[in-house]
Amino acid sequence: MTTFEIEPGRLFIGGRWREAADGARTEVVDPSRGTVVTTAAAAGPADVDAAVQAAREAFDSGTWSGLSGRERGRVLHRVAELIRENADDLARLESLDVGKPITLCHAVDVTNAANDYEHFAALAHSLHGANRDTPLNALAYTRREPLGVVAAITPFNFPLILAGSKLGPALAAGNTIVHKPADETPLSALFMAELLQKAGVPDGVVNVVTGTGPGAGEALLRHPGVDKVAFTGSTAVGRHVASAAGEALKPVTMELGGNAAHIVFEDADLEKAVGAVIKAFVFNTGQFCMGGPRLLVARPVHDTLLRILAEAVPGVPVGDPRRPETVVGPMAGEKHLRKVEEYVDLARKEGGRIVCGGERLDLDGGYYYRPTVIADLPNDSRVVQEEIFGPVLTVQPFDSEDEAVALANSTPYGLASGIQTGSLARAHRVAERLQAGIVWINDWAMLDPAVPFGGVKDSGFGREYGPEALAAYTKVKSVVVSLD
Repeated sequence: MTTFEIEPGRLFIGGRWREAADGARTEVVDPSRGTVVTTAAAAGPADVDAAVQAAREAFDSGTWSGLSGRERGRVLHRVAELIRENADDLARLESLDVGKPITLCHAVDVTNAANDYEHFAALAHSLHGANRDTPLNALAYTRREPLGVVAAITPFNFPLILAGSKLGPALAAGNTIVHKPADETPLSALFMAELLQKAGVPDGVVNVVTGTGPGAGEALLRHPGVDKVAFTGSTAVGRHVASAAGEALKPVTMELGGNAAHIVFEDADLEKAVGAVIKAFVFNTGQFCMGGPRLLVARPVHDTLLRILAEAVPGVPVGDPRRPETVVGPMAGEKHLRKVEEYVDLARKEGGRIVCGGERLDLDGGYYYRPTVIADLPNDSRVVQEEIFGPVLTVQPFDSEDEAVALANSTPYGLASGIQTGSLARAHRVAERLQAGIVWINDWAMLDPAVPFGGVKDSGFGREYGPEALAAYTKVKSVVVSLD
């Protein structure tokens, strides 16, 4: 399957391609034009059951879990190589499926996906337990072992990267997987199934079931054969996932919504800060859980920064994601576009002032919205407090460091945050007080597989990336040997 000849997607179960048991399919839409480009199989409970059984059989057989970490690492290194070798096809698929600018797909999505597998390939042979000193007349040690069958449920905004952030550590630890991508954006997951198989991942170790949340997702979440759930998505759906996993006492990793604050202090380098501020809210068309849609600005520089944004933001290139100069593409779907429109309309009703943007962009029938800056909203405004998930920035002034921290921590979310300042002492002091899983200083979205990310409060729990992610896909067993 390539971007030049996109076949209708099928399910990948036990190393084989197959149709859904009932023949059901869903449409895959190009958001830059609003047109159907292909269809994908819509898995139901019977298909999910077959996928979980295939994963269980592969796990129990030891064809993957029985390999040494070094051997698994070699295969994952090959996965990274194949991603780079197929970078053009993967980038075009991701751009077509999600509406991402093609330049972004190459520089961010494909590059980071390859880095994910490469990073966890290196960690695969460093997974080990430890000897424990005790007063017992015994040798005591721990082992880290794979959990078993992992259900990986990924969202529409970063299909390739967020699949790699789960599949990479899960495979490195020796687990088998059933991956359920978002129903709107299944194409890169199906392509990756081919690459994983080509790299040497044994049949049944990675299975891909496409389809809807209520159909495939719910069946996978509640399947008794699943040993762990790794979920990225909205907070509302995350609550349901956590509840269902809790009923079955399954471990779960939850990376949920965000509404990050970006704080600009009066001693910041405004020229650099403006670039970071714009990147933070237009990156991936604002469909970024770690985006920075809330800008908090020290009052002495508030009006100046707002004026600079009013002049700069309309110049950000918005348009066809296939054009290399495009920075902001379409929203991923009609429903996502309508949600942004509703929030901007609400901002007007709540007394907000539209500094720039505030409307759709009529282009090729696609789901485009102009990057929008809104001022003069109170902090209790729904537009400030809730996750919009689009290219919308609210701007609020503050008078003191304490007020900035209070405003930043005032929403239910806690995934990311950012600080612009020329003071190293202030940067560390404020970072310590912010309720967020990751804090960026004097830039935004600096991400690497070695650096863990995840949320607090309504943004979830558990961490992806880093050795923390690898540990989350293992269980600890203690072994105590009598020396009597």
